[in-house]
Amino acid sequence: MKKIIVILITTFTLVANAYAGSDGDLILKKNEPSEIKDCSETFNKASFALNQGLDKIIFKPVSSVYRVLPSPVKTGVSNSLNNLSNVVTIPNNILQGEFALAGINTGRFLINTTVGILGLFDVATLLGFSEYVKEDYGQSLASHGIGPGCYLVLPVLGPSTARDTIASITNFVGGDAWYNVTVRNDTNYFNDADYYASKVTAGVDFRAKNFDSIENLEKNSLDFYASVKSLYLQDRQQRILNSTKIIETQDDSDWEEIETQ
Repeated sequence: MKKIIVILITTFTLVANAYAGSDGDLILKKNEPSEIKDCSETFNKASFALNQGLDKIIFKPVSSVYRVLPSPVKTGVSNSLNNLSNVVTIPNNILQGEFALAGINTGRFLINTTVGILGLFDVATLLGFSEYVKEDYGQSLASHGIGPGCYLVLPVLGPSTARDTIASITNFVGGDAWYNVTVRNDTNYFNDADYYASKVTAGVDFRAKNFDSIENLEKNSLDFYASVKSLYLQDRQQRILNSTKIIETQDDSDWEEIETQ
């Protein structure tokens, strides 16, 4: 608990200093894809090639099988993953000053975890709760004016930025309750395998939802690396600004599940 408090205080201090000179236009400009430099392009392309290889060997075949599962099974898995992500979204709602939304998402989490049987059923939506939107620590820093830094492609985890990569460390030092009760704590109910299984499942779920979009993007791109970078940075910018604009090549909104959570 002390570590969480220290993290919150440190984060608030950083964002308070940055926020004094920031506004919506500045946040928009800082996160404009054309403004974000690919400082480590050689490393990024090597990492991108590695990830493509892993995708062809592991994620694509597994997601192909996952896609043919009955719809109720896939929906239940997605609902459960969304429910788990609330434990990161809620503190970030607070960090961004969205206290009412934090309350709504807390209610959503409690209802879906209990009545919804560990999130398998999205009972909260049936009860009229607003549409769920994920948030993370990178988005919180961005919303307070912290720039993205350089574009990065992380091995296995995929596209990111320097800011979002650093922010994701918060998940492992107290900012992710699911990580805390599985990896950090020895409980009678959960263990390390539960955490890593949830992350692998999230990757497969994402790949399956975007299967056709990814295949079409790769097939029709003259430079697949550049296309993925552009798509990711545009999507990330929209999340930071809470935009509802739809990117045609992306039919789901889960890019940050792989690289930040």
